[in-house]
Amino acid sequence: MEFRQLEHFVAVAEEQHFTRAARRLNIVQSGLSTSVRALEEELGVELFLRSTRRVDLTVAGRVFLPEAQRVLSAMRKAKESVQAVQGLQKGRLSIGMAQTLSPFVDLPALLSRFRDTYPGVEIRLCHGAAPVLCGKVRDGRLDVAFVPVYGVDPEGVTSRLYVCEALVLACAHGHPLAGRGDVALGDLADLTFVDFQPDWGNRQLVDHAFAQARVDRHVAFEVNDMPTLLDLVSFGLGVALVPERIAAVAGANGPVAFARLRPPEICWEMAIVFAGRHEPVSAAAAAFLTLLPPAIGSH
Repeated sequence: MEFRQLEHFVAVAEEQHFTRAARRLNIVQSGLSTSVRALEEELGVELFLRSTRRVDLTVAGRVFLPEAQRVLSAMRKAKESVQAVQGLQKGRLSIGMAQTLSPFVDLPALLSRFRDTYPGVEIRLCHGAAPVLCGKVRDGRLDVAFVPVYGVDPEGVTSRLYVCEALVLACAHGHPLAGRGDVALGDLADLTFVDFQPDWGNRQLVDHAFAQARVDRHVAFEVNDMPTLLDLVSFGLGVALVPERIAAVAGANGPVAFARLRPPEICWEMAIVFAGRHEPVSAAAAAFLTLLPPAIGSH
């Protein structure tokens, strides 16, 4: 069994498609298929159920996948340990982020600084839901991730609180609540809300706050990104509870106003998640974190 065969197997399992996996690995599809077949023959089992549209893992494949991921992660960490000694002349930095990272972190600027400092290190970036990103950090597919904390169980990884921001009510200019500083959740009971999908951390945080206050609310618009949410709010189609800094930027750049909630505040939190006890295992991730500005509003 060869290291590259494990890489090929994991890529096909994650992509659920040989063509996409071959593109990801930058190899020809025939070579990928041959490699996976050889691995199956060596193990004496079929790892995939193949069809014309996609491939699915067999029972044996599902058992084998986490073990293969762990081996790849261990090999990668071993390589990075050597690369750290070489002063990060080579290596890879894999970062995950949920949405709503801006305006708390200017990630493009940070990545540009990192690339200029360590030009030999390959940078990879992916978006995703917080539980998925934490899972990728846990099994070594990501070095570090920025995730909302609420509703996420960061078991098996280290999380470092980075942002603690009060939620405010975003609304259109001209809304009766625009500019107020003492809005109670009970004042919002009859309003139409724009929010994220029910399994998103921000949505769960707000739902919990309303449940604790025993106030019902009506969510008519469920979206997957902050720009769409703010656009709907700006046209008066609904209101939303968003981190204060996001509302302030939207108010400065467009037709969105906001109102402050009556204490106690609802605190939206974002954490930096990585593998390792106190510092990231990855030398590249540790170097990247030194470029981050100080934590925002956390205690």
